[in-house]
Amino acid sequence: MPRVRTQRTKKPPEGFAEIEDTLLEFANRLKDIETTPHEGQRKNESLWPVFQITHQRSRYIYDLYYTREAISSQLYQWLLKQGYADGNLIAKWKKQGYEKLCCLRCIQAKENNFNATCICRVPKAKLAKDKVVECVTCGCHGCASTD
Repeated sequence: MPRVRTQRTKKPPEGFAEIEDTLLEFANRLKDIETTPHEGQRKNESLWPVFQITHQRSRYIYDLYYTREAISSQLYQWLLKQGYADGNLIAKWKKQGYEKLCCLRCIQAKENNFNATCICRVPKAKLAKDKVVECVTCGCHGCASTD
């Protein structure tokens, strides 16, 4: 969640006004998810939409800075500091083999069975043809970079 802006908060750098509408749209989608009922869902399933939206918001900022070069480095650093994007996840996206990583919990060995990575990190070519892959943690259907 981004920090709440007050009078004492530093003003955003130039260029924030152009992307503010999109970031507000992501924030509104998160608020809508918080208010939706979660009856009949497992505890993890109710958090999947939150993971997906925060991933999309981080990917949006990553693409603006690294792919399109549409924002300045000052604005990028300010967005990371204010919590608009996950800096650790973006750092993984820059490494080879992690370009499509959905969340950091999928690569933490302690979070999964047998101290290994999540099933969604296994390339689809190495899985059985009829097997449906769904991450228990975040609900992704495969984030291996070779897919």
